[in-house]
Amino acid sequence: MKDEGHKDIDSRILEYASKVGLTTKDELQHFEVKLFKAFIFLPDMALHFGSLIAKRNFTRQTATSVIKDSIGFLFYNIFEDHNLNTSGTIKPPSDATFVRIFPFTIPQKIHFTENTQATYVSISISAEYLKSFLKEESEYFQFLFDNTNSFLIEELMTDDILRTVNDIVKKETPATMRSYYYKIKAMELLFYLFESLRKRENSTHQKLSRKEIQSIYQVRDKIVSSLSQPTSIAELKQMAGMNELKLRRIFKQVYGMGIYDYYQHLRMKEAARLLRDEKLSVSETGYQMGFENLSHFSRVFEKHLGKKPKKYSHDMK
Repeated sequence: MKDEGHKDIDSRILEYASKVGLTTKDELQHFEVKLFKAFIFLPDMALHFGSLIAKRNFTRQTATSVIKDSIGFLFYNIFEDHNLNTSGTIKPPSDATFVRIFPFTIPQKIHFTENTQATYVSISISAEYLKSFLKEESEYFQFLFDNTNSFLIEELMTDDILRTVNDIVKKETPATMRSYYYKIKAMELLFYLFESLRKRENSTHQKLSRKEIQSIYQVRDKIVSSLSQPTSIAELKQMAGMNELKLRRIFKQVYGMGIYDYYQHLRMKEAARLLRDEKLSVSETGYQMGFENLSHFSRVFEKHLGKKPKKYSHDMK
């Protein structure tokens, strides 16, 4: 990279890359690295987290990993880095928060927008090592360990996941036994993720082709881009190139809920952000999110957030 002020950080990224194969030198030129820490527990597991500023519009594709049968866990844009010391031109993360589980045999594409911050926590772990921790619970997640299967799972963020991510990223690094601390925290993060996944309805996880995975990403991106107005199933079907039954089945397999429920949940998350961060009134928030009836908005908000919007707004003050 040309950033002379980050030589020490860059060298650590390159060292990490040489061991686990997740980042290449060519990609680093597209980012200004604000935070990077990595802990490697080969041959079974690796953890790294950071905060990046994209210098230009760029699409990154995940690489393979030297960890055998590696499964990736990406906690993306979950935390905010408030220590950027920027001139105010840097935008907050443009992408919605997500928690993604994927096999490293299927590259993941992540889009970055110029002058936009991105933050992440990434864990890669061997399938057998993960299975040894899940023990008898592994039967509920057999699709993760079937080498013939291609899977993709995304989960919504929970308070426990958020708290543990902040423990990993924001708490002061222990003076001693640092690697041990971060390994325990990584496993704690996976515990809360699998605890959340365990609550999903039991369903058969069918093999997904790369084209199907890409189509589901496109459907999700369309939903996220239009939270004030739902996109019609007809448009989503056409975009995905699937019939309605197949689209709904694959979407629920990946995201753990139906298309409309997923849309409403993200819609209420955005409403909560408007109440909390933008300090909008309940009525302003409801109307901005496309509700004509504020009573209806209040009921939907309470269903997804556990509180009526007025109480939520009051509690956030």
